[in-house]
Amino acid sequence: MADYVYLDYAATAPLCEEAAQALRGFLETGALHLEAGGGNANSLHTPGRRAFDLMEKARKSIAKDLNASRPAEIIFTAGATESDNMALFGLTRGALEQRHKQGKHSAGHIIVSAVEHDAVLEPARRLEREGVAVTVLPVNKGGFVEPFQLEAAFREDTVLVSVMMANSEVGSVQPVQELAAIAHKHGALFHTDATQALGKIPVDLQKLGADAVSFSGHKIGAPKGIGLLYLKARTPFQPQLLGGGQEEGRRSGTQNVPGMCALAAACCAAVEMQAAEAQRLTVLRDWLYERLGAMKRVSPTVQVASGNGDYLPNIVHVLVSGMESETLIIRLDYAGFGVSGGSACASHSLEPSHVLKAMGVSADKAYGALRISMGRYTTQEQLEAFIAALQDCIQK
Repeated sequence: MADYVYLDYAATAPLCEEAAQALRGFLETGALHLEAGGGNANSLHTPGRRAFDLMEKARKSIAKDLNASRPAEIIFTAGATESDNMALFGLTRGALEQRHKQGKHSAGHIIVSAVEHDAVLEPARRLEREGVAVTVLPVNKGGFVEPFQLEAAFREDTVLVSVMMANSEVGSVQPVQELAAIAHKHGALFHTDATQALGKIPVDLQKLGADAVSFSGHKIGAPKGIGLLYLKARTPFQPQLLGGGQEEGRRSGTQNVPGMCALAAACCAAVEMQAAEAQRLTVLRDWLYERLGAMKRVSPTVQVASGNGDYLPNIVHVLVSGMESETLIIRLDYAGFGVSGGSACASHSLEPSHVLKAMGVSADKAYGALRISMGRYTTQEQLEAFIAALQDCIQK
């Protein structure tokens, strides 16, 4: 695998050195290692207090890097899927409970976009089965939610809007600040999934205006199994995991202190490197779109102008006519290149991507989807080798 070229950063990023360094102290066996903080953060003895101190240091570090108003607004989770579920269920039920106390007894209404991750769409469907009305906002052919369509979707009993910050397949960056302002104008809460955004575009929680924001550690080089939910202070919320009352009662369960420390280290590195990396990756993205667009049978899924900030700097998405993405992925993998057809969570599905469907891409074209996503360790030499390998796969 030494020569393998990995181009699937949107699925997961390799463990970064900063996160690995944060983890090293926790990995020795046979003792709690007081300096490393190997105790239970809820215990009162010295190992427990040390673990608690490290956990709160990680929380403060992330709150500072993302510009949260206070560290208590950062809730550690097992990843973005849990964070999205917590947001959809917790905010909807919390807001409805608040409305019921005010004598408003409707079943409620929420709004989600058609290009959300399934971690948002599936909870929305569950809420719908429980009686909550759900509106699915369409997107235009570029993958964007139109603010005027959000305006038209509100009802008197709308309690929540959820629109992702950046799409994991085509990279479209939504006008989240504007959408959040519209939601608040109508008295609704606003949640955004910023999993793909962190480290690629600026994420300032206070400027964003969202009431809740989901993140995942492994997208920025932290280990899998750690993430967080930003929950703005005093936001109505009903916890979904009940038990010992950790995370101020909002997410029970013994805390993953090593994962939290690694996430804080990866987050700090991602934020510090974001501007320079975005500039570097944008150049690679534009160059790759130009080269792929010139190939026979390959066409860009979206039109991304050079230097355009409306799309993530690290994602390139194309359609290959006359071929299925599964075949291309396997052939490229055999040639030593790791790419995908879309969201890794749906990689075993034989159905065309719901994101591409929502953008108006026909099923025939969607079957040939190919996503190339870059990151910290991607070089132009790797991309040049990839282009040659793709050309060879198509010709054969």
